[in-house]
Amino acid sequence: QVQLVESGGGSVQAGGSLRLSCGASGNINSRNCMAWFRQAPGKEREFVAHIDGRDKTTYGDSMKGRLTISKDSAKNTLYLEMNSLRVDDTAMYYCAASGRFIFCGDRTDAYNYWGHGTQVTVSS
Repeated sequence: QVQLVESGGGSVQAGGSLRLSCGASGNINSRNCMAWFRQAPGKEREFVAHIDGRDKTTYGDSMKGRLTISKDSAKNTLYLEMNSLRVDDTAMYYCAASGRFIFCGDRTDAYNYWGHGTQVTVSS
């Protein structure tokens, strides 16, 4: 069994920053592809960023330049540092993991395991 637990969401004013965390346990480790997605009300789940087993990172277009994905292998934890947040970044942010180690992909069906999400609300 794999468990992913997100934390770090909250309310912030536009222009602010947040760091999300995702603790992973079970049959998963830092070599697996891990990703962040987000979903705003009434919209489809959207790719934000992923990091593969070689620490290669890929970012989606919506937040590119304003965030950093990273991981702490010793803690089996994934992070998402978000800066210059905008009102339209308001969404539920989900952590995801895959059985793959490279060529992670940016589609939701590329990921086998999902957390329950952490809410990020950005106000003007």
